Amino acid sequence: MPTYALLIRGINVGGNKRLAMADLRQLLTGLGYADVRTHLQSGNALFRTAKTKQDALATQIEKAIAADLGLTVRCMTRSAAEMLAVIEANPFAEFATQGSKLLAMFLSASPEASRLAAHDPRELDPEGVRLGERVIYHWCPNGFLQAPNVGAFVEKNLRVAVTARNWNTVTKLAAMLQPDAR
Repeated sequence: MPTYALLIRGINVGGNKRLAMADLRQLLTGLGYADVRTHLQSGNALFRTAKTKQDALATQIEKAIAADLGLTVRCMTRSAAEMLAVIEANPFAEFATQGSKLLAMFLSASPEASRLAAHDPRELDPEGVRLGERVIYHWCPNGFLQAPNVGAFVEKNLRVAVTARNWNTVTKLAAMLQPDAR
């Protein structure tokens, strides 16, 4: 059975949309997922399932969180191979050595080419933004608060959902997805 990373957008940030990780683990187990684990308190989980349609997995989890826990959230899933591909494609790997200042913004879908041509997020920060496969890399050497809000720009103009994780979290999740990490 494949293992997936679940990335939930906007929970446990600034006291909003509180979701205990124990409740999340119980919910995912109740949906029939195996080997459920969470990482940190910010909506990161790992699970195994024979189901392979990731959009359907995310939708099922979103609906269960709404029905069982009363929270409306966006969820995205990535396979172990997809997480490793994000790491391998890191365009800032040579100099972005502080993982807390590098974001991987996971997109719910690939943006439409016409929208991307009209609203390219690289224009917000030409030195710090690079596009990948359903991911945007954002290097923020002066910290996130000093950087443009690329996620909000993308959601508004490209009309895809975004959830961001710093590089430390991305690499930890990828490591936890490996079979020998259980």
